[in-house]
Amino acid sequence: MTGVSGLWYISHGELLLRMLIAAVLGGLIGLEREWSNHAAGFRTHILVCLGSATIMLLSIYGFSEFVNEPNVRIDPARLAAQVISGIGFLGAGAILRNGSVISGLTTAASVWVVAAIGLCVGAGFLFAAFYATLMVLISLLLLNKWEKHLLRHRRSHDVSVKALDYPGVLGTIASKFGEQGIQIVNVKMIPEPEAGEGSNAKPTILLSFNLKVTDQGKLMMAVDQINSLDVVLWTEAGKSVVGSGASIERTH
Repeated sequence: MTGVSGLWYISHGELLLRMLIAAVLGGLIGLEREWSNHAAGFRTHILVCLGSATIMLLSIYGFSEFVNEPNVRIDPARLAAQVISGIGFLGAGAILRNGSVISGLTTAASVWVVAAIGLCVGAGFLFAAFYATLMVLISLLLLNKWEKHLLRHRRSHDVSVKALDYPGVLGTIASKFGEQGIQIVNVKMIPEPEAGEGSNAKPTILLSFNLKVTDQGKLMMAVDQINSLDVVLWTEAGKSVVGSGASIERTH
């Protein structure tokens, strides 16, 4: 490193320390994602943060031998910029869509933030890295609980009902939800394939309800009343999701 300014030099001990810090900070955020059973978890966040820090270290110190070359221009931010744009592809892999429900956005965002934390550690901007890690953990742990409490009355539930395809069956079933004060946000009607000629099987229809529920007990009561109807074959209640505008869709 003869003739190289101390600005472009880092000792092996400092290099190892920054990489370890990046692994620890990324692991803290990944541990929360792993605990919550998300796609990108503990190891993924460690690798992203460590990789970002290593690239930042490479960008700043990896080309120090060329600093004094008259025809070489050193730009430490060039590789860092590529990390920020390239990490989006990894985050996109954590986003899943199931019908109108999109999940994984928070995990994708956490991967992106972890990359930024790694870049901060690699550049020696340690206070920003620690502060960012603390704020991310607060957002994922504390604000997540506060958000669930705040939006508890805006949650909706999916309920599927298979029934005989008789005239007025939708109104009969929907009235049971109405009696319990449950708002129907969305309904999908999916006719079942008709049986072949000569069969005594009756035509059936699958009704998929998206409901705005404020009281879980009333939902269970409505499901029990629906199951007691002669035209209903079975009922299945799914997990809660965030509701949207009301509509009725018939799928052929």
